[in-house]
Amino acid sequence: MTHAPAPVGRRALPAQLGRFAVIGAGSTALHLALFAALLQGGVTTMVANGIALMVATVANTAANRAWTFGISGRRRLGVHHGQALVVFAITWTATTLALAVLARLQPDAGTTTQTVVVAVANVLSTAARFVAMRRWIFTDRRPAA
Repeated sequence: MTHAPAPVGRRALPAQLGRFAVIGAGSTALHLALFAALLQGGVTTMVANGIALMVATVANTAANRAWTFGISGRRRLGVHHGQALVVFAITWTATTLALAVLARLQPDAGTTTQTVVVAVANVLSTAARFVAMRRWIFTDRRPAA
């Protein structure tokens, strides 16, 4: 006798956290790689951070929607990505403030230092991102049809 998988909304928290962590590591790596590449290409620090973070946020939202929260299809896709923009704003604010403080304290900071500062700020905003996804964005966690 085979059992149907448990409804996605009842996934255990540790499993969701594990999936979220794997996706977060990948999207953080994407964010930082794009950030560093854009800086090396001559883009200003704040613009590089915004572009890199936006690309990483879209990828992160899509991956978490499917893998962490088990949502597929187009239903509420635009709403989910729109809500993720609010989470993007939290992370963007944290990383922007961190870069502004660095610029004040160390105006000649190199790409490596700036990238580390962005990474730390990103990690610090991760808890808020998970809570927002679990409690607000992906509240329609039904199994895919």
